[in-house]
Amino acid sequence: MAKLLSRQELEVEVEFNSFALQEADDNLVPSPFPKNSEASAFLSVHERRVDIKSGGHTHTAILTAEVWSAAPGNEAKGDWEAEAEGEIECPSGELAVCEMRGNSGTYIELGIPQTLWRIRIRCSGREAAYRLAHIDVPSGIERYLVQFWPAG
Repeated sequence: MAKLLSRQELEVEVEFNSFALQEADDNLVPSPFPKNSEASAFLSVHERRVDIKSGGHTHTAILTAEVWSAAPGNEAKGDWEAEAEGEIECPSGELAVCEMRGNSGTYIELGIPQTLWRIRIRCSGREAAYRLAHIDVPSGIERYLVQFWPAG
């Protein structure tokens, strides 16, 4: 049975409809964000980096990161507008939240170095963020749940 190991709630500054999670040691990322960023897919997987496409152009989103011992159940509550899964290798055991200007200084502590992680990401508030970002810089409208567990 999967056990929740840790949970963090973070603010993410979204610009140009995107942000990324990448290996905290930039020297281990062949193509650091935003290089080769793909803004067309909700989740784009690169080597040691995942890009996330937001519903709103410029705003502050809330990201909840959960680290699990194994694949969590699929019953996370929420009015999810988008969902995707992938994998990310994380040699340091820590992921940086990256914005268009680079590393934001905010980190997700995975706790286990040299691990390949499965990642499931869900999002709500995308449509509202899209509408509101056209007239203001909203905060907390778009919400992400990102779940990590060791692959294999």
